Amino acid sequence: MRITVVEGVCAPDPRGSLPGRGAYLHPEPACLDLAVRRRAFPRAFRLQGTLDTQALREWVEARADSAAAS
Repeated sequence: MRITVVEGVCAPDPRGSLPGRGAYLHPEPACLDLAVRRRAFPRAFRLQGTLDTQALREWVEARADSAAAS
């Protein structure tokens, strides 16, 4: 899954159409937790400080829930 930064927020980009630098991540909560713990997003986007990942977390968890229900 491709992720981009939109106004300081990590946003999922499943279609790959948002502009800017992108980072890739498996759409699984465990992979997201590891990336956040290792501070991978600021490094990937070449930004200082922390980024808000709440919207990304909600999207990943909703996707995981729908995959588990299927």
